[in-house]
Amino acid sequence: METYIWETVEEINLNLAQRLSNIRKRRKITQKELSIRTGVSYGSIRHFELTGNISLISLTKFALELGCVNEIRDLFSQVPYLSIEEVFNENR
Repeated sequence: METYIWETVEEINLNLAQRLSNIRKRRKITQKELSIRTGVSYGSIRHFELTGNISLISLTKFALELGCVNEIRDLFSQVPYLSIEEVFNENR
């Protein structure tokens, strides 16, 4: 079974950045405040919200500060098997 993705990697990342930016704004936290709270530079936060590019460690810091750490923790935790072979391979 093939999965077709109709978005580019850049579009997926930018969409994620926009969702986190919306959460930040909803919680009334400025980019500068988020920078102070997380230790991630203000420039990195601005760059992330504009481009979607960020390190995984910084993304996790944002999620923790914005109260979304469970969403990061649960990534890839319920990925369905694509074949019976995957079931057998998982335990090797």
